[in-house]
Amino acid sequence: MPLSTGESESIGSIGGYTLVDRLGSGGMGVVYLGRSASGRQVAVKVVHAQYAQDEEFRVRFRQEISAARRVSGAFTAPVVDADPDAEVPWMATLYVPGRTLSEIVAQEGPLSGHALRTLALGLVEALRDIHQAGVVHRDLKPSNVLLAEDGPRVIDFGISRAADNQALTVTGRLIGTPPFMSPEQFASPRDVTAASDVFSLGSLLVYAATGNRPFDGGSPYMTGYQVVHEQPVLDGVPEPLRSIAERCLDKDATARPDLTELHRLFRDLPDVATAPATAAASGPSTVVGGRGAARRHGDTTASTGSGRRGRRVRLLVALGAALAVTAVSASVYYLVARPKSTEGTPGGRTTASHAAASPAAALPTGWKPWRANLTQAPDKAYADISISGSESGCVSGGSSLYCAGSGFTVAKLDAASGRVEWRAGHTPQTTLPLGVRDGIVYTYEKPGLNVRETWRLVALSAGTGKRLWYRPINEVWPAVLFDGGVLAKSDDGEDGTEFVAFDARTGKDLWRTPAKSSVTNSCSPLALDGIPYGLCTQQNSDTGPTGLVRLDPADGTAHDLAKLPHGVVPLGTTGGQPLFAVPRNAADDEFVDDADTPYSSLLRVNPTSGALVRIPLAGPPRGSVTLLDGVVYFVRPDGTVTAVRVSDGARLWQRETQIENLSKPVLSTTYDDLFFANRYGRLLALDRATGAARWNTDKLDNPGNSPETTVPSLLLVKDTIVAVAGDTAFSVRPDRPKAGPKPAAAKK
Repeated sequence: MPLSTGESESIGSIGGYTLVDRLGSGGMGVVYLGRSASGRQVAVKVVHAQYAQDEEFRVRFRQEISAARRVSGAFTAPVVDADPDAEVPWMATLYVPGRTLSEIVAQEGPLSGHALRTLALGLVEALRDIHQAGVVHRDLKPSNVLLAEDGPRVIDFGISRAADNQALTVTGRLIGTPPFMSPEQFASPRDVTAASDVFSLGSLLVYAATGNRPFDGGSPYMTGYQVVHEQPVLDGVPEPLRSIAERCLDKDATARPDLTELHRLFRDLPDVATAPATAAASGPSTVVGGRGAARRHGDTTASTGSGRRGRRVRLLVALGAALAVTAVSASVYYLVARPKSTEGTPGGRTTASHAAASPAAALPTGWKPWRANLTQAPDKAYADISISGSESGCVSGGSSLYCAGSGFTVAKLDAASGRVEWRAGHTPQTTLPLGVRDGIVYTYEKPGLNVRETWRLVALSAGTGKRLWYRPINEVWPAVLFDGGVLAKSDDGEDGTEFVAFDARTGKDLWRTPAKSSVTNSCSPLALDGIPYGLCTQQNSDTGPTGLVRLDPADGTAHDLAKLPHGVVPLGTTGGQPLFAVPRNAADDEFVDDADTPYSSLLRVNPTSGALVRIPLAGPPRGSVTLLDGVVYFVRPDGTVTAVRVSDGARLWQRETQIENLSKPVLSTTYDDLFFANRYGRLLALDRATGAARWNTDKLDNPGNSPETTVPSLLLVKDTIVAVAGDTAFSVRPDRPKAGPKPAAAKK
């Protein structure tokens, strides 16, 4: 349809593209046909003005762009340009002439024969490209499938989830379109896998073949119940597609066929239309819970049986409450089995909701409580090297842990038993490993005493511990992982004059760039939300500004972004923007312990323009700082924990735990609790909403060497707690924390 007069006057062009036609409109934006200066046609999605001011929406839009850019295949529409930080965010994809599947079925009726076979094969190949890019689409539906002359195209990655990073999953909400969602999207939205898209594919093909949805309860919340608890209606689906669809729509994600098998099965679909399965052949139309043809007209009769009815009513109440307060076009936010977020409480959990029965903990296969001593006698050449006051800990990768720290070399542990699988390196580390990515563990090593390099970045095989590559780096500054590589400082001087980015798989140089800003030449590597930065602070100065430099991941080009107050502490990102804690200026006669620093404000930085937003803090709060899900937690050495909301700096609660020297908190999404460990292996759980103590444990009988000088750490593997105190790692389950860990058996 042509542009309206208002559209022509207000947005006749955007991002260098002339808008020539209006292709359609949804709840979140308008899609235009655009033309570049060279004449190339693109589809330009322009966000509605009311959402442009919504930071949460901007995060979703950035995620859509990031996911779509990762996917490139014959059956997807690639992104050619975008600006998520513009005053009105927009994204341009290659224009695909064609109607959506939903439009074709509505106007011409269901597909059959060759057209249905081509659609099925094209969608499988599209999902293969999407999944190979590490992305789960999570909103595969008829309106997101374009039928072009040369085959289908999958579009709209607005709620996709990248498998190797933190997805935008709002606490207590689930994002998707109910009739085409999988059961696990309702039950465990943070844990959906590629199998979820297979379920959606089954629903979509049923719709394509019949014009009806296999789950259609007459309302979104009733449909959600059917997806989770009832069997699909497949009346009219011809064989062999019907049998394939039944397997795709299995409630058990592990029982669904994979894409390779589906491709083979769809190749064998007939090229000519076949008679659909009749009601007599498929059994009574009132299959489960009285569902059948009447359900097409909105039948919402409750299932028989008081237990089943009660479960349905509870779910419908929860879904109904969510739909009453939050809906965006056909992509609806759902609140499943938790109350709506409550003002003033992080994550919105109320005391009443926490009083309900705790869910069972998800455990690694074969898990039992365990503890393991991580020490190993170093080589004789290093026997006199002593490291104290360093950080010990582990990072997780699948069912394994990779640990390092003061007093021990790098070790791989089985997360279920604590058994040490391998050790690597000659000397104790000064910090835990950087992380695990694509089967590679990144850590450090001290080379031989007669070797020029003082410090090495090392890549180890996660399976064997074999060194894959190493590179000399500056010993003063830690390296960081970013999307595309590893960032470190060069070893060409005491402070290092360059940033150097290494290829994560080969260790080869990707690029080098001067480590400097307009403030100073002393910069440390930093990665926030997968983007490399430099944080530049004047040495031997307590007042000078700190420079923030954004580095282009592709070639290292430095962009002087902002000048920040002295001593800022990077916390992570909120709404896609870097967030820093700003320390309060101490009086001349005031002694401030680094672990008990007072903070005056939070500072949010626009990653494109460098614009700063300051959020004042009252109190001020003190201690080490950690950002978790929109809340900053300050932990003092005396055990006082303060929770502050990022959006406005409001204090949510403060709790004197009486447990000193706590680790950084870790958030359990299953229990909505914060978990801590202290230097001697004592564990603590605080209610996330109120800060009330949920439980605590006794210290370990013998945490090993020098726990008083080693920083404790904690992480979660599924729902199990893994903590490191001294040189001892141990694991307990949060719903039975006092079931004491036992020493792990040595590997035979």
